[in-house]
Amino acid sequence: MTSTLTAVPWSGPVDLPLGGELDVQAACGLMHVHGRRFGRPTALGLDYASILAAELDAVGAAALGVARLRGVPVRSAATSVAQAALLAVTQYLAAATADEPDPVPTGVGGPPFLSADGVAFEVEALDAEVWRRFWAALDADRGAVARAWRPFQHRFATATCPLPPELTGLTARLPIVRLERVAAATGMTLVRVAHRAIDDVPPYVVRPLGVDAGPVGDGAPRPGALPLSGLVVLESCRRVQGPVAGHLLWQLGATVVRVEPPGGDPLRGVPPMAGDVSARFHALNRGKRVVSVDLATVGGRRELLELVSGADVFLHNWGPGKAAAWSLRARDVARVRPGIVYAHASGWGEALGPRPPLGTDFVVQAHAGVPPSLMTIVDVFGGVVCARGVVAALGGRIRSGMGQSVASSLLSAAARLNARATRRCTAPLSVPVCTDLAALARDPRFARALVSDRCVVPGPVWEFG
Repeated sequence: MTSTLTAVPWSGPVDLPLGGELDVQAACGLMHVHGRRFGRPTALGLDYASILAAELDAVGAAALGVARLRGVPVRSAATSVAQAALLAVTQYLAAATADEPDPVPTGVGGPPFLSADGVAFEVEALDAEVWRRFWAALDADRGAVARAWRPFQHRFATATCPLPPELTGLTARLPIVRLERVAAATGMTLVRVAHRAIDDVPPYVVRPLGVDAGPVGDGAPRPGALPLSGLVVLESCRRVQGPVAGHLLWQLGATVVRVEPPGGDPLRGVPPMAGDVSARFHALNRGKRVVSVDLATVGGRRELLELVSGADVFLHNWGPGKAAAWSLRARDVARVRPGIVYAHASGWGEALGPRPPLGTDFVVQAHAGVPPSLMTIVDVFGGVVCARGVVAALGGRIRSGMGQSVASSLLSAAARLNARATRRCTAPLSVPVCTDLAALARDPRFARALVSDRCVVPGPVWEFG
């Protein structure tokens, strides 16, 4: 049986009789993780696994096109809705099977907040001082503010955010205009939850970039090669969206070289640990080579350009204005490597101007009107959309002989989710509901879909033949 959104089968390598979207969400842990904020397994408000699978299927098809153009002997690509669902819970599965207990906060609830005039809104702060200033300006209880920071900061990793009632009760007594004024004055990002879903932003934009007479990668057909074998991706990304894109390009066969600051990405040390590295970080970055480059220095940026000269793709998710400030825009990089595919995975794209608010998963969900979840559903989908744009640009690069730039964003990914959203099937479940990701990792019915690499993570999302 196949998904209504695509010809992708439901179960794939998972040995369960999955008959629809809700079966997949139940069996593969989506209901469990999304439901943490409610204290019980809960279905997402859209057919997320099916939408994700359709996008992965399209990436696989585009990769086959690139393989044909390069003479790589790959003829078929297959994925499943279950494999898409497991990709969505990658970080949570890795954390549940790490060497130490996963510090998931207990308790239900979490954003969005509600104002006195009934406006739902999200806030975002990546700095504890911004968080403190905002609540201090509202005369919030200091103890409640301090207790709330850790679950708020870690909600991306845990999919739960139990907040003290002192804070949610305070916002419920204040009008939205005052809350917005205080947010603007203190540096807090505040975004109203949209009443109408945004669904008209293209998932990615590819533009020609320079001319190059040379081939893309080595292109030499060989047994066992994958569509992107022989290509080099230079990745300078943090958090989830960009690393997911790089992770998928690695699964397609590319050599991914990850640029990290001296001392390594700070997220490497965030518990729970799998050996000497964060389980969540490892899940999205395993298999990548790592180089240390200080991009804050002129010498470091020169070193990056030297690395770019041997790459086929340069992928980054730097904040607004950073590429220009560092003279590392697409045209700057193309002067060193005219045939490069230059990919930028941003939060907002150009939709909110040159100085947008923080563009993280949950505020983008709110602005775009995506059915809310404390799972990183937009981050993961944004990584898939970015990877699809890169593969499409590689095809265009081979056909035209010109370098390409690719722009995608969390907002564009959210719009694509909304555009493909369908009413969820309400048929009774035919499989048990997962309530423990560690138990899922031990279940022999999932053995062909998972691998053990320091912790348990999903295997490749495509099978090529």
